[in-house]
Amino acid sequence: MKKSILLVITSFLMSNVNAQDFTDALRFSKDEIDGTARFKAMGGAFGALGGDLSAVSINPASSAIFNSSTASFTLGLNTINNDVNYFGGLQSTSEDNFNLSQGGGVFVYASNNPNTKWNKFSLGVAYDRTGNFDDNWVANGVNPDTSIAEYFRGYAQGLPLDEISAFPGESLNEAYIDIGSVSGFEHQQGFLGYESFLIEPEIDTDNNTQYNNNVVGGNYSQRYSLASSGYNGKMAFNFAAQYDEKFNIGLNINAHFLDYNRVTIFDESNSNASSTVSRVAFDNTLRTTGTGISFQIGSIYKLTKEFRVGFTYNSPTWFRVTDETTQFLQTTVDGFDDPIVINPNIISIFPEYKLRTPGKVTGSLAYVFEDKGLLSFDYSRKDFGESIFRPTDDPFFAFRNNEISNLLGVSNTYRLGGEYRYRGFSFRGGYRFEESPFNDEIFGGDLTTYSLGLGYKIGDFAIDVAFSQSQREQSEFLYSDAPTFNETASIDSKITDVVLTLSFGI
Repeated sequence: MKKSILLVITSFLMSNVNAQDFTDALRFSKDEIDGTARFKAMGGAFGALGGDLSAVSINPASSAIFNSSTASFTLGLNTINNDVNYFGGLQSTSEDNFNLSQGGGVFVYASNNPNTKWNKFSLGVAYDRTGNFDDNWVANGVNPDTSIAEYFRGYAQGLPLDEISAFPGESLNEAYIDIGSVSGFEHQQGFLGYESFLIEPEIDTDNNTQYNNNVVGGNYSQRYSLASSGYNGKMAFNFAAQYDEKFNIGLNINAHFLDYNRVTIFDESNSNASSTVSRVAFDNTLRTTGTGISFQIGSIYKLTKEFRVGFTYNSPTWFRVTDETTQFLQTTVDGFDDPIVINPNIISIFPEYKLRTPGKVTGSLAYVFEDKGLLSFDYSRKDFGESIFRPTDDPFFAFRNNEISNLLGVSNTYRLGGEYRYRGFSFRGGYRFEESPFNDEIFGGDLTTYSLGLGYKIGDFAIDVAFSQSQREQSEFLYSDAPTFNETASIDSKITDVVLTLSFGI
């Protein structure tokens, strides 16, 4: 940030503010399990298998397949490499992160009643990280047409001048706070544009509602950097049972929690004689926290000793979410000796909102070659267009929900995994293909993942390692909520994971 923001000075509730958009719905709707090293190595194809704690988070019936009580935990190293193209400017970034991606245990109880075919019960608790928000990328290029001034003009259009300007004798920081608390986020952005001279009214009267840009002429040198961190996690409380050593059924009650932090820094400069403003610095921070609840119902059936089929239903997740933001704006204006700085030094706390992410169904097949190994396949279907902000009768949320249904759609995921065992060693490989959640793939392409792994087991103790690499091409909006500044950066992302899991009997 250009100046340090004193987050503890002021904290207030803004009654008419909205920061949510379809990118929030997409970000928090993804729930891919990072999982154990065995799970990772086999592409996550565990819907018809047991013997692994992450399988419990995929299909709750998996815990009933365990022969004895087991616990495990997993550490991982995640590396993200981004190649970014922005108006012909190319930038590459790389970031490494260590994490605890999985941990939990299952307790297995055999039935001693000879008069029942319910021969086994299990109880478990499993934590899995379902989303990794650690990322870092830079877009740098020369925009031939659109200045960042258009971002502020888009918000100001249609708003009376006296609602986006400071009163006589009122400081810019005081006005920013007052306008936000009374009128909301859109008015704040119009205020920033007007008071920084990025835009000007067509008529200098209080009731003016039309504005023009003061940055014109084209060829704007722009640099946008994004740094994000955080995670989406799930704690599954599991119960399962086995009937006649063939049919397994289970239930998970899931507690979800998310923490997302993002800092964006935008810099623009131009040397156009017709522009009143030659330099702009616009910084934003966002912190999103939330909790949610969901459930899963699953089953696994042994058609033969070797062949198994599985089915799982994941309910929607019902989230309660809160956003906090800060902003900073600085402009260099002709005729002024010093830059104009608007740095309110406050945290804008948005009202809590509700988000329902879509459910998912998964069908699974597995073939087990006695003690020699196995092959498994999973298919999942999820309609991201069913994400909903609530309350639905609110005009703003109704607009966002319509946007979600138009931009997002069904994503099918295919996972294939295999394992070969030799003495105490296990050799594993996997493949995963996830279709883009966008109706128009120009915004985001398919995700392809390849994985390998190795495990060694002695008695009740096992150590497993896995390596996986994913790749996806996508377009990222610099400001996804902006009415008129719709610039995007093209990003080719390569994600590499190395994970280590320790498992032991309990």
